Amino acid sequence: MASALSSSVFAASASASRTRGRRNSPPLGARVPLNFNHLPSRSRALVPRKYCTVRATLLQDNEEKVVIEESFESKSIFDKETNRSSDGASENSSTSGLERWVIKVEQSINIFLTDSVIKILDTLYSDRHYARFFVLETIARVPYFAFMSVLHMYESFGWWRRADYLKVHFAESWNEMHHLLIMEELGGNAWWFDRFLAQHIAIFYYLMTVFMYAISPRMAYHFSECVESHAFSTYDKFLKAQGEELKKLPAPEVAIKYYTGDDLYLFDEFQTSRPPESRRPKIENLYDVFLNIRDDEAEHCKTMKACQTHGMLRSPHSNPEDAFEDDLGCVLPQADCEGVVDCIKKSVSSSQNQG
Repeated sequence: MASALSSSVFAASASASRTRGRRNSPPLGARVPLNFNHLPSRSRALVPRKYCTVRATLLQDNEEKVVIEESFESKSIFDKETNRSSDGASENSSTSGLERWVIKVEQSINIFLTDSVIKILDTLYSDRHYARFFVLETIARVPYFAFMSVLHMYESFGWWRRADYLKVHFAESWNEMHHLLIMEELGGNAWWFDRFLAQHIAIFYYLMTVFMYAISPRMAYHFSECVESHAFSTYDKFLKAQGEELKKLPAPEVAIKYYTGDDLYLFDEFQTSRPPESRRPKIENLYDVFLNIRDDEAEHCKTMKACQTHGMLRSPHSNPEDAFEDDLGCVLPQADCEGVVDCIKKSVSSSQNQG
């Protein structure tokens, strides 16, 4: 009799615990690991654990309201992460004190280089806006060429394969190329000196970015964020100072075709922080052109910020339901690395394990 009564009490207690567990559901926006228990055991084994965290982080970030001006401060990336950790959000356990120090050094170098170039441009182009924009746009598309060059090298060596990175970076270079075509139509390349300066800076910038991206993609992406942040600020100041005059001038034909054409797939592709077809510009005058160029730089800056977290970038046209299948088909799981040093180390380690 006592045994039966004890069993009944235990069953009732277990039932109450399950009821409380269902009622205490996690709050909206909390990082909840995805449940793959419904998948076959073989499928669960193929799904990398890190993708669960990345996907939950993306959902949380999408729920936050983004203020344009606040999202481009090049010095704020590391500071914001530190603030989050002090507020109770724990940092990644793999991030050591040495790595945080390296991040600070990388960002300090990038900020110094960016500020130095800005001072030179301010001196040479204080009152020649279109020429300055021509130089900026000639330089701005270079990093995306460099990123794709190194990514193709990784593919050739069998180290790293991510189709989304190649697609997005190509779309970014396509967007910057049309900015350049607009500046050329406005006469920004009229002087031989401006063409000579922009093209030779671009060659040096390409070689520097290839080297930087091969060693530390995080540093290269942060440097590009600094450049895009400066571009956004430059166009924003120009719009505020010359807005009324720009509204009286017609838009270049190349701008009308690019922003209002029938095929805007690549236009949507580089804007990784928003869903496709959520932005459709209107072009009625030159003011609208520069307004959209400024907003393009804002989108580039957001994308470069996301790229600084390894494996975070995803094409806006990727189907969320098929995200895990796409990753498993594109990523080489034995060498998902970051930078040449990391790739060589993991490649050697993988070979030894297989042997």
